[in-house]
Order: sequence, then structure tokens, then C-alpha cells
Amino acid sequence: MTRLTKILVFAGLFFFVHGFAQQRFTLSGTVYEASSNETLIGVTIAFPELKTGVTTNEYGFYSVTLPEGDYRTVVSYLGFKEIERTISLTQNQKLNFSLEEAAQELQEVVVTEDIEKLDIRKPQMSVNALAVETIKKIPVILGEADVIKSILLLPGVTNAGEGASGFNVRGGAVDQNLILLDEAIIFNSSHLFGFFSVFNPDAIKDIKLYKGGIPSRYGGRLSSVLDIFQKEGNSKTLRMNGGIGAVASRLLIEGPIKKDKAAFLIGGRASYAHLFLPLFDIDNTAYFYDLNTKISYNINERNSIFLSGYFGRDVFGISESFVNTYGNAVGNFRWNHLFSDKLFSNLSLIYSDYYYGLKLDFVGFNWNSGIQNFNVKYDLKHYLSDKLQVNYGLNNIYYRFNPGKIEPSNSNSGIVEEQLVQKYANEFAAYIDIEHDITPHLSLNYGLRFSNFMRLGQDQLNIYENDNPINFDPQLSIYQEAEPIETIDPGRGGTLATFNNLEPRVALAYTLDDNNSIKASYTRLAQYLHLLSNTNSPTPLDVWTPSGPFIKPQLLDQYALGYFRNIGNGDYSFETEAFYKDIANRIDYIDGANLIANDAIEQVILNGEARAYGLEFLLRKNEGKFQGWLAYTLSKSEQKTPGRTSEETGINKGEWYNTPYDKTHDLSVYGNYELNEKWNFNTNFVFQTGQPTNYPIGQFEFQGLTVPYYGFRNAQRLPSYHRIDVSATLTPKKNKERKWQAEWVFSVYNLYNRKNAASINFRRNLDTGANEAVRTSIFGIVPAVTYNFKF
Repeated sequence: MTRLTKILVFAGLFFFVHGFAQQRFTLSGTVYEASSNETLIGVTIAFPELKTGVTTNEYGFYSVTLPEGDYRTVVSYLGFKEIERTISLTQNQKLNFSLEEAAQELQEVVVTEDIEKLDIRKPQMSVNALAVETIKKIPVILGEADVIKSILLLPGVTNAGEGASGFNVRGGAVDQNLILLDEAIIFNSSHLFGFFSVFNPDAIKDIKLYKGGIPSRYGGRLSSVLDIFQKEGNSKTLRMNGGIGAVASRLLIEGPIKKDKAAFLIGGRASYAHLFLPLFDIDNTAYFYDLNTKISYNINERNSIFLSGYFGRDVFGISESFVNTYGNAVGNFRWNHLFSDKLFSNLSLIYSDYYYGLKLDFVGFNWNSGIQNFNVKYDLKHYLSDKLQVNYGLNNIYYRFNPGKIEPSNSNSGIVEEQLVQKYANEFAAYIDIEHDITPHLSLNYGLRFSNFMRLGQDQLNIYENDNPINFDPQLSIYQEAEPIETIDPGRGGTLATFNNLEPRVALAYTLDDNNSIKASYTRLAQYLHLLSNTNSPTPLDVWTPSGPFIKPQLLDQYALGYFRNIGNGDYSFETEAFYKDIANRIDYIDGANLIANDAIEQVILNGEARAYGLEFLLRKNEGKFQGWLAYTLSKSEQKTPGRTSEETGINKGEWYNTPYDKTHDLSVYGNYELNEKWNFNTNFVFQTGQPTNYPIGQFEFQGLTVPYYGFRNAQRLPSYHRIDVSATLTPKKNKERKWQAEWVFSVYNLYNRKNAASINFRRNLDTGANEAVRTSIFGIVPAVTYNFKF
């Protein structure tokens, strides 16, 4: 045998033995809550010796492939007792875990679900998660726990105004937020025009807010994704919990249909403050109610099905002459299927309906409008190894837009029934998203989303000369609505416009050491729906409209760079991110635009561009009796709408101007102090730069009338917004000895009675004849008491 032959034989034997020794096996399973069999999202299954691990997905499933061997395995999740055991991996194994609640940790307040150091290594950035227990403790208006009000304490998130609905993320508009409840789209997230959110905290299981680095499975909005999952129900025992507040109460019931196999959940909320108005001779009404439902059935180890729904309504009326009704109704059927220990799938059939209507007896007509969509989603997650996971799937949404139907409220009203032209569209997307650990220090998350949007045919369509629905008068330097030269009937079978976009996403994390990492991301997003609103925050009368022949889809490029650090073995953590957003085809409205009941909205809008950039800081204290965080954002949000030709002035003479949601400074401080087993104290302080607005800069006399005139758009600001809220939670000691457990929550909103300006209006004083500014404030100091219970 030659020397070369011996070397080759030896090498072959080496690689054979090495390959055999490095044979890999898959460990997979589901993590449950021991007391209810509720699956847990984001649980960390870590292997400390390998410095690797995995987290459970949205349905509690995990899968990891490792070399053969014995491994110490640590399973941990906030608020639950940690499990540590040694696993001998000599073949593919299915191993489920049941975590028990750790009573001593239930009061912990942290921003993210998991403070394991493994998070430092994850490429996912610009994401915040709030524990439901934290949300229930944050002091809010009228003492009702509120998801939307709670996320306003996070960096990069601001309110749309005092008492206003919606929220703004990184200088984006309210309509640029994708809000999902069990994967169903929520078009209006508020009750009572922003006083409450539509999300019942008792029914919520998991909350995540994506501000950037948005995974490819999400699309359709530019600024953020608020992804909320409801609980699945308790398949072990019957449980009830709820609360009685000053203006609203809630009750949630969950229990087994078939023990350890099937469960139900039903929860309801309702406000009742309006019942006391007649005592004060007030003939008005303002109330809301909502219902959360869910049924889950674990067919076998490979198949589970879920049926969930939400229904909510708001009613606001002034006597019987004006009644506004609006709300969401959604339903979702989901089927989880496990093809193998490495391939997980989810099929969802989703229906969403947002309705808004008016009853106007004083003018004799009713107004009904809304938006419906039917959504089919199929998502797969492929765990190829502990270093490589692939997500891919399809999504198709069919939309029907009803901008408004007018009906006479009685036979004597003289109103002629009229249906504004209904619009139809279809949005299809396919995506792939890869989570890849390149080296022990470098991790990547990269993917691509392809989106196709078709504006389908409708009954009527205006045709304009040179396809131009807006004319510009160079003499007066104003824009005017163009008269259509023809109105055609394209029919429902045709297509009016088609848009295709590729949306690449990439995020990376480079770990400097166990406690420090640098992260960066690039996100491309397309948004095909537009909210028509000329107010700072959405109202129930605002109308959604699809892209089409005259309205192009909005396109975003966002860049982000961040530094993340764990301090004191995770007792503290620090995050800072810089971001830049560039948006094309952002619409704005010509001066004097009328958006209500406008069947030719293209006559009052212009396409422009927008940009936002800023720096975010988040410092958290995660351990000890005192916990909380400090969040600060320095940012700028601007828009530019130049003229279409050299002679046109555009809006604001084609120069950059502040968006209505530009907030230069945004500071939030939240603290929780656990004094003892009976008393827990919470407080938060909020400061924001005042919203941009327009004040008159002069006036002139015309036929005896004083007429104000205005300067550049959004050139002035409301006064700065700030307030302090406090709350105290009393948990009687005797609760520990009985099944019925309760707590009292005492809260004070706006402790020092700051009169924050919702708006400033200008009027002429009838006595002096002088012009004067009038500040409108919605809330002063608001004390509240809430009684929470469970058994």
C-alpha cells in the first residue's frame, strides 16, 4: 500500500468516524402553561454549553436540531418557574414542557417577554413586547387597563392627541399601522373616540409591536405592526375573572369542553356611564360593548384547530337626532399542522368587517359605510437546523369598500337614496424569511416579500382630460377640482390598475460579547390602502380607499442601526436605535378639500413624499422591588408635496413641512414598586412636544367681516403635552387562603391637573370685538377605582 493510499484511507476513516460522531437529531415539542394547558409564546429553550437555543413560535411549538450527545437544557419564561434538566439526544425526540407560575415573579415589570442573554444575539430589532400583567398595572384614564395607552410609553410611539384614537410610530401616520387580533385586521383600535382601546386585556395572551426590521410575513402597512393573540382557553378547569370600574366592567370565562383536549373562552366588556346621564337631565349617550370568543381543539399531536372571534360596537348620540355607531367584527378559523418534527404549518381563514354609520334625524337621513375583507393565509416554518430556520407562505386578501350609502330616515325627509360608488380590490403576497446564525457572533434575518395589488372593476369611473383630476389656476395659485369629461361603467369583471412590488428585508446582529451587540436592519414595505382624513387623528367618519388609477401605493425604505447591552447580569438593559424612513407617494389634500361623502376623492388629493428620522433610547430596570424603564425619542417627521409642473406651487410652495404627527421630543418614564405582598405602586410621566397646527398669521376685512388668513402648513405648534399618572394596587392577604381572589386598583390620571390642549381655536369676542385664542382641554385630573377579581 502506497503512502498516498494510506493517507486517503486514514482520511476516509476519519471523516466516517467524525461524521458518525456528529450525527444530528431533532428535539421538538410544545410548551404549555401547567394550570391551563395554554400554549406559551416566546419561551426560551436554551442549551448553555452550546450557547444556542430556540424560542417557541406563535403557537407554542419549538424545534431544534443538535449533534448527538447529553445536554443541559434550560426552559425559561417570564413569570414562570424555570425548568432545568439533562437530555440525552440519541434519536429524534418529541418533548413537551409544562411551566408552573412562579408567584414571587408575578409582579415583575419588564418590557420584553424574556430577558435571556440569547436576545442579544437575535437579529430582530425595533421590537417591543409588553407583558399583560404590566399593561394591567399602568395607570390610564378612568382606571381601565389599555393596550394602546400602554404602548405609548415605549420609545418611538406617540399619541395622536389628547383623547384621540390611534397612535403614531416613528413619525408615521395612524393609517400606517397594521393592527392584528388573532391575525385579523382591525381598522379602528379605539372605543369612545380614543378613551379606550378595543382590546380586552383579560383575553390577551401575547402582544408585540414591530417598529422596524419587520419580518417578511407582514405587509400592507408602512410604520408598524401591532400583533396581538388571544388566549386559547383553559382545558383543565373552569376559571372566571373580571373587573368592576367607574365607567365600565368586564368578565371573562374559560374552561374545558373536553378535558386536556378542547377549551372555550368568552369575554365581554361594557360601559355604563351613560346610564347616569338622565339623572343630570342630559339626553345624550356614549357607550361601548365588545365580545371576545375562542374555541380550541387539540385533535392529536400533529393537528390543532382554533375558532376565534371579536365583535365590538360604539354608540354616541346627542338626544335622538344624532347617533353615531361604529365598530369591528372579525372571525378566524386556524388549523395548525405538524408535517414533521421540523416542519410546522398554519392555515387561516379570516373575515374582517369595519362598520361606521350615522343617524341624522334632524336632516332626515341615515348614513352607512364600511370595509370588509376576506383573508386566506398559509404559513410554514421549517426548522432546518439549530442555525437555520426558514419561514415561507402565501396570503390573499379580497376587499370591498363601501364609502357611503345615504337612506332617508322617514318618508317625509325629502332625501333621495344614494349609494356612493363601491370599490373592490385584491391583495396577494408570497414571502420567504430566513433566520440564519452565520457564526457564533453574527446572526442574520433576511427575506423577500412579493406583493400584487389589483384594483378591480366598479360600476362608475370618472374620466378626465389628460388623466388629470385636479386643475391648477396660475392666476390665483390654487388647485381646483377638474370636471370629468366622461363617466364610464367598467363593470365588475375588469381591472382598473395593477401594482407589483418586491419588498426585501434584512436584519443582522453582531455580538461583541455575552452582554453587548450591534444590530442593523433595512426594510422595504408597500401600502396599498389609504385613510382619507384631514384631522390629526382618525374619526369614525374617515374613509379607507384603495390605490388605483389616480392613487399610487405608498412605498417605504427604512434603515435602522442599534446598540444593545445587558448590564449587571441582566438586572438592567440599555437599547438605542437610530432610524431613517423615506416614503414615496404619500398623499395630502389641497386647501379646502372636502372628504366626507366625496365620490371623486381623486379631485382633492396630490401625491408627495415623506421622511422621518430620529434616535431612540430605552433604559430598563428588570429586577428588584423597583422596576421600570425610561424611554426617550428625538425625531423629525416631514412631508413634501411639490407641484406637478414648474408653474405649480404644490402644497406649502413645494417645501418640506411638518406632518401633523411630528413630535421632536418624546419622553416616558414608568416605575413599579412592590412595597410588600399587599401593596404595589405604579407611576408614569409623559412629555411630548406639542402637535403641529396652523394659527392665523393675519386678517383682513371683507364686506364688514374679519377674515383670518394662514401661512405655511403646520408651521405652529400646540403647547407641549405632559402629565403624571399614579396608581396603587391593594391585594388583601386573605386572598391566599381562598379560591376567590381580588384586588383594588386606585389610580389618578393627570395628577397635577395639567390642562393639555387638544386644540386651540380662534374667535372674535362678542363683547370686546377683539380676536382671541381659546384652548380646548379634554381631561384634567381624573381619579378612579377598579375592583378586579378571579376564581
